[in-house]
Amino acid sequence: MKARVITLLETFVFDHRTKLVVGFIALTVLMGWFASRTHVDASFKKSLPLEHPYIQTFTEFESDFGGANRVVIALMAKDGNIFTPEFFAALREATDAVFFLPGVDRAQVQSLFTPNVRYVEVVDDGFAGGNVIPADFTPTPANFARVKSNIIKSGKLGQLVANDFSGAIISAQLLEVDPATGERIDYIEVANALEADIRDQFEGWAVDVRMGVHIIGFAKVIGDISDGARNVLFFFGVAFVITGLLVLFYSQSLKLTAFTLGCATIAVIWQLGALNALGFGLDPFSILVPFLIFAIGVSHGVQMMRAYRAEAFSGHSSVEAARAAFRQLLVPGGVALLTDTLGFVTMLIIKIEVIRELAITASLGVAVILITNLFLLPILLSYVQLPDHYQEKIAARRERTDAAWRRVCVVMRPDVSAAILLLCAGLGWWAFGQSQKVRIGDINAGMPELRQTSRYNEDSRVITEKFSIGVDILSVIAEGGPDACVDYEVVTLMDQFAGHMRTIPGVQSIISLPTVAKIVNAGWNEGSLKWRILPSHPQALAQAVSPIETATGLLNADGSVMPIMIFLSDHRAETLTGVTDAVKAFAAAHPSDKVRFRLASGNAGVMAATNEVVQAAQYPIVFWVFGAVITLCLITFRSIRAMLCIVLPLLLVSYLGYALMVYLEIGLKTSTLPVVALGVGIGVDYGIYIFSRLSEAMREGKAFEDAMFEAFTRTGSAVVFTGLTLAIGVSTWIFSQLKFQADMGVLLTFMFLVNMIAAIIILPALARWLYRRPRQNA
Repeated sequence: MKARVITLLETFVFDHRTKLVVGFIALTVLMGWFASRTHVDASFKKSLPLEHPYIQTFTEFESDFGGANRVVIALMAKDGNIFTPEFFAALREATDAVFFLPGVDRAQVQSLFTPNVRYVEVVDDGFAGGNVIPADFTPTPANFARVKSNIIKSGKLGQLVANDFSGAIISAQLLEVDPATGERIDYIEVANALEADIRDQFEGWAVDVRMGVHIIGFAKVIGDISDGARNVLFFFGVAFVITGLLVLFYSQSLKLTAFTLGCATIAVIWQLGALNALGFGLDPFSILVPFLIFAIGVSHGVQMMRAYRAEAFSGHSSVEAARAAFRQLLVPGGVALLTDTLGFVTMLIIKIEVIRELAITASLGVAVILITNLFLLPILLSYVQLPDHYQEKIAARRERTDAAWRRVCVVMRPDVSAAILLLCAGLGWWAFGQSQKVRIGDINAGMPELRQTSRYNEDSRVITEKFSIGVDILSVIAEGGPDACVDYEVVTLMDQFAGHMRTIPGVQSIISLPTVAKIVNAGWNEGSLKWRILPSHPQALAQAVSPIETATGLLNADGSVMPIMIFLSDHRAETLTGVTDAVKAFAAAHPSDKVRFRLASGNAGVMAATNEVVQAAQYPIVFWVFGAVITLCLITFRSIRAMLCIVLPLLLVSYLGYALMVYLEIGLKTSTLPVVALGVGIGVDYGIYIFSRLSEAMREGKAFEDAMFEAFTRTGSAVVFTGLTLAIGVSTWIFSQLKFQADMGVLLTFMFLVNMIAAIIILPALARWLYRRPRQNA
């Protein structure tokens, strides 16, 4: 049945090859037009695991207390003193400029010059308050002293003003939809505006004052990644040239090289065109996928070229050789590519939109390779006329490679193969142990997608050092009934919670309603520190809470919801885990019918939720990837032994990849988790091609050793070549200014090389013991 289907496909393809080539050209032109419209599509919400309880809390209260998608701009006076006319003029103009940035929620903008930044003090007649910088402010020494006093009274020292009064912050929340245009905001446009309208305008703003401008936030991260992504095109070009030269060296033919690279490039064009046609953009974190599709296309193209050349050297015409190569590789090539596709599809189980789009992008790319490499490439090869001297040149080289393969066959000797398997068992045990040490989330402070020396991470370090708030906020929502803010039992429990959380490593400071209420209560009692408590009498407690406005973000309109803002020193995985575990433990140890503590809001809350989703998906994604590989191998080869020969080396390399992540201190997160599926999907191709030829030779009645040698000589050289070529090409990423691209470059280079070595050494050593006698069937 299978042979009949292949024959029908072969007849159709090669009987209509000219028409099909014309159709492929027309489709490529159409997809090229769509691909030319490909745009970078970044969204804060796409990076959120929307079904996670933390994110549900985050979205529920986002409109009341702002979201995690904020921009922080710190203006730092180079002389260490903000109380100068020039600095205040610059801060005022910078605040005005922030109001007009694309997508800014103007009601959430905060700086010393915004009316929502106020102070409260006790006077003879009660409480008095006002804007930190009065409306009638003029830059005189007396007014500067007054503003300085107001800053201290407002509690904004360390939040909006540096602890040493050397700088001030402007904070703004970004909306997903720009209220001015009604369209989703373009984060790259926002990032460019931050540079052009803020940094460029206010660094060295006046002749007499020099200031530093430091900017952090999701929009700025996307802008910096997009700037770095432009280098991806450079690295793609370098990899294309390197790959082209190596394919030319292997094929010794410009025509064969052009067709192989051309079909891989067409696959990329179709992939990008299909994405645009379906309404998708290219997320910055998916920008590397087109190169992977090109790499996979070259890998399978070299196998088709090798099969065609071997048939042509056997005396067949170009058309007959192309037909024979089509018949020979349709099943193993199709199975390998289908396995790749299923490996990418498994990433859909991770309920984060940015990873799901990556899965769709990669799956589309592999799907089109099925067409370009298994159908278009053999058709194009059927038009190639190899010169007479070509066979002699390749034959001389083949004599040398065959001699090398005879030496490689030592891996099939009983003693050598046994030693290899014992070594692999020990290595696998060690690698499995190391894989348990893989850390979830970010390992370094700052933004790990960028290098530690990047401008963004330098800005992040300055803000963390100069201000008490840090750059990472995890807000715990205390939710009670109406007027819970004046319930002594509720606010006391909140105060106990804040006191407990201050003892947790990584917590820099905490702001909550009880903290401010205690300060107000002391103010009613001549500022005495012994009165810095929460009064138990309802009226006294109401008196302490009443000056706290909803604009502070410490309570909502009816006093039923009160965020407790926990400022963290960093967002490393252990910091987030320690803090969230402490919150859960406190809530479990102090149950209350009046209030409950809900995780979480703030950017650190989003990261904690993402880490938990990645941790939960870590093992299921491995299970589903290997489940797909095992199922397809069993269906294709109908042999448990064949499946073991292909899957066990792949499993070993996957765990070695985890061990490498531990050694290089690369955390498992949304940008690295897909590497598991990518590595397995690409690595399985080598084993399938080699074992397919081994199985075919054994069905012909050849002894195992002879069949393995034939598999080496027929497909082994192409496997080694593609492994080396792809590893060399992707290794150029290591020099990228984007840290996550460099990390993927290291990991994928490792995966390409070690999977190739495993297919050449471990697979034969394992098969030696599973196929010890000559067999008629695989």
